[in-house]
Amino acid sequence: MNDLLTELALRHGVPGAQLAVWHDGLLHTEETGETEAGSGRAVTAATAFPLGSLTKPFTATLAAQLVADGEADLDEPLAEQLGELRKGPEFTLRQVLSHTAGLAANTAELPPGTTRARWLARHASEPAVHEPGTVFSYSNPGYLIAGRLVEEITGLDWDEAVHAMVLQPLGHDLAAPTAVGHLVRPDAPPRPIREQSVPPLEDPAAGLCLSARDLAVFGAAHLGLGPGAALLDAATARNMRQDVTEGLAVGPAGLADGWGAGWSRYGTWFGHDGTGDGAWSHLRVHPSTGTVVALTANGSTGARLWESLLGRLRETGLEVGDHPRDPDDAEAAQAPPECVGHYANGDWSCRVGAGDGGLVLSVAGAAPVRLHVGEDLSFRTPSDGGPLAAMPYLGRFLRDPATGDVDRVQITGRLCVRQG
Repeated sequence: MNDLLTELALRHGVPGAQLAVWHDGLLHTEETGETEAGSGRAVTAATAFPLGSLTKPFTATLAAQLVADGEADLDEPLAEQLGELRKGPEFTLRQVLSHTAGLAANTAELPPGTTRARWLARHASEPAVHEPGTVFSYSNPGYLIAGRLVEEITGLDWDEAVHAMVLQPLGHDLAAPTAVGHLVRPDAPPRPIREQSVPPLEDPAAGLCLSARDLAVFGAAHLGLGPGAALLDAATARNMRQDVTEGLAVGPAGLADGWGAGWSRYGTWFGHDGTGDGAWSHLRVHPSTGTVVALTANGSTGARLWESLLGRLRETGLEVGDHPRDPDDAEAAQAPPECVGHYANGDWSCRVGAGDGGLVLSVAGAAPVRLHVGEDLSFRTPSDGGPLAAMPYLGRFLRDPATGDVDRVQITGRLCVRQG
C-alpha cells in the first residue's frame, strides 16, 4: 500500500500524504513524502495535516457529548440553550450541525481577537438567509454557534474542550509537527503555503490539524471501536449520522447524498471532506463492516489523489462511498439567459454572465470561468481531467416552484438567492 500511496502522490504532485485504514479491528497506516517540499523532513504517522472543514465532525461530536449528558438538546430551539440567540431566528442544534438552519455561508470579517461570544452577540439578531429547516445550505457560521454552545456549557474554550473531550481520549499526539500546504502547479514546483488562513474565531469550523491515523481512530470511535470507543454511546452516534435532508426542497447536491448532525452521507458510508490552504483531507466510515478509510495530503491536488486512491481500492474489492466531484461530461444544453444575474448568500456572492457561446461564473470577485450546463440546469466549470488539474466548481440553478423563474443558484453546497 505504501508503494501505491507514493505512486499516486507523485502522479498528482502532492509533496506528502498519509493513508490510514481501519479494517477487521486492525489499523494500518502508510506515509509518503515530505512535510514541506524540498525540506527533507519526512511525513510520519504522527504528522498533523490541516483538516479544513473536516474539523466540523469533531465540533459536532463535542455537541453530541453534551446532548448525551443531558446538557444540550438536538431538537429544541437553540435559543433556549444559548441566550445570545434569543433575538434571532429560531432553529435547532441539529439544523445547525446539518447545514439546514438557514444561516449565511461565511463569517463576515471582524477585528482580530474577536471572541465567539462577542461575534454571536453582534450577529445573532441578523435574519436567516433561508427559512430554517427548509433547505440545505453549507454554513461555516453554524459551527461557530455550535462551538460557542460548547464553551457556554463546559466553561472551556472550544480548543480546550476538543482536546480534553475528544483528542486526548483518541490518543492524539499534541506535540506532533504539522505539514505545510502547497499550491500544486503544472508548470512549476509546488509552492509552500506556510500559514493557514483560518482565523481563530472560525476554529470550530475549520481549525484542526490532525493525522490520518487520528481521523481513522476518530471514525472507528463513532462505531464504538478502538481507543476512543467511549466518546459516544451507540444511540447518540447513530442519531448524529441520521440523514435530515431527504425531502427538503434543496439538498446537498454536489457535496454528498445526504447530511446528518455533523456527518455527510455517501450511500451506506458516512464521513466528511476538508479543504485547507493547499491541503485536503478525507474520512469515510462504513457502519456495517466497521471499515474506516482516511487520507491527508499537503497539496492542492489532494482531492485528485483521493479519487485515484478510491479507484485503486475499488479494484481490490473495497468500494468506498463517495460523491463525484468531476462527473462525466454530458451534452451541454443551451442555458436559459434568465440564469444571468447576481446571487448572494450573506456576504458570499457570485455573478453569472453571458460569455462567448454560453455562461460564465465569477465567485467572490474571482476571474470568470466558463460553465458547462446540463439539461437539468446543473453545471460544472471546465477541467482537463489531468492529474494536476484543480477540482471544478459544481452547482445548479434552481427555479421558483411557484413562478418557474430561475431565482437561486447552489455552488459547493452554498445556496445563493438572486439579488434584484
